[in-house]
Amino acid sequence: MGGTARDTVRNKVGRVMDRTHTRYWLRPLGGGIEWDVPAADLRPVTASELLSTAVTEANERSKGATA
Repeated sequence: MGGTARDTVRNKVGRVMDRTHTRYWLRPLGGGIEWDVPAADLRPVTASELLSTAVTEANERSKGATA
């Protein structure tokens, strides 16, 4: 576990937390609530997608910060 994958239906990237024969459980890279995905709806994540997702999540977190 611990790899990353893209949910092609929701168009979201997550860290693989668990799996069965037909489903995977992903968690957002920045933490949060897991969601389950049929194995057929997953694909590997490229390095550039992983970086882009991490930057997007960091930007979203910074919007919630107060100065």
